[in-house]
Amino acid sequence: MSSEAAAHPKGLAHHFETFEQQKESSFLGMWLFICQEVMFFGGAFAAYVNYRVMYPDAMIAGSQQLNVTIGAANTLVLLCSSFTMVYAVWAAQSGTTKWGWSNGRHIVLGLVGTLFFGSIFLIVKYFEYGEKFAHHLVPGHGFVPPVTSIDNPAATEIFFSLYFGMTGLHALHMVVGMAIMLVMIPLALKGKWDRNNHNFVEGFGLYWHFVDIVWIFLFPFLYLIGESVQKFT
Repeated sequence: MSSEAAAHPKGLAHHFETFEQQKESSFLGMWLFICQEVMFFGGAFAAYVNYRVMYPDAMIAGSQQLNVTIGAANTLVLLCSSFTMVYAVWAAQSGTTKWGWSNGRHIVLGLVGTLFFGSIFLIVKYFEYGEKFAHHLVPGHGFVPPVTSIDNPAATEIFFSLYFGMTGLHALHMVVGMAIMLVMIPLALKGKWDRNNHNFVEGFGLYWHFVDIVWIFLFPFLYLIGESVQKFT
């Protein structure tokens, strides 16, 4: 029994025969998870499209209350976080020891960079939410329609319900991802992952890129419809 355990490579779970089998299994699980997340967010986007068709003036009026510059800046911040996540994945895959650093320290460098940019995004979103509270644009008791010159100004509350719901769910996914990274950092420093066993880091990278892609869709759907109407009318 001891000789069998000794023959089993470090990082390879006992129920897998090879690292390749372990990687394929973990990637299958991650892609299935991402598929159900696509369906989850897809329902929210479908609801948005439905109300966009039903109340076009109200949805545009609501969109015009959002700060496009802040939304674009946060988009750039998330793209930077994807770059640092790519670095972490590359470090895990290659087992690099560049600059005399261990492989784990390079992974940590990428994760810390991702945490930094993710934190900036959430801080900006916090102040953006605060502005909506200050202007009584939070759905519920006390909501004040931002415009009254359209056919159904009360329908702007639907826009902000979708805005807070969709961006809030996106932010929740970021918070979960950042919590996972806080757990990954000490494990990386202990040499948990190397070029043979890096599927967890790579799988988490897929999750983070998915979260970024969701925002790439949220930004034009929520922020730019009002901007485009202003320019072309």
